[in-house]
Amino acid sequence: MQIETSNEANLPTQFGDFKIRSFREIKTTHHTTYTLDHLVIKTHEIPDIPLVRVHSECLTGDALLSLKCDCGNELHTALQRIQKEKGILIYLRQEGRGIGLFNKVNAYALQDTGLDTVEANLALGFKDDERDYSIVKFIFDFYKLNKIRLLTNNPSKIEIFKQMIALEREPIITECNAHNAYYLEVKKTKMGHLL
Repeated sequence: MQIETSNEANLPTQFGDFKIRSFREIKTTHHTTYTLDHLVIKTHEIPDIPLVRVHSECLTGDALLSLKCDCGNELHTALQRIQKEKGILIYLRQEGRGIGLFNKVNAYALQDTGLDTVEANLALGFKDDERDYSIVKFIFDFYKLNKIRLLTNNPSKIEIFKQMIALEREPIITECNAHNAYYLEVKKTKMGHLL
């Protein structure tokens, strides 16, 4: 894995003033080389045990405020808490639990026919979760983190990141709606999310 880091810049937002830096991951799979430009959004000061959210990109939820998932609400809640409690948000460019935007839209179409989010990914030939978190260890080391308060409901993330760093889990609970209630139930029952 080859990684490049950008310069750090100011990022004023509606949630407060942050610093931003990009981490370019250069990957090669099946003789194809491609790049993923990830982001770190952090408060100006980082405490000894910062609040950390590792958030995978969800264009429909994060930018378009889709009601089909809880991603946008989780992102906004995380930024609010990180601004208040100090820490880091790691924004990974792995849309649709790692299947990409094109395939995610196809998965949405299958969900429209009655499949749930896990069944739709499997029907398209993917695992229920295709995400790769290997760059996160590099980011933890880059910021010299030894212990974090991990903002997550996902037990898989807890187990993966426990291999990288000492952590305490902080829940991130957002309101559900009529469009995402079944999605959240599937995350709880099929993926073990702590909801």
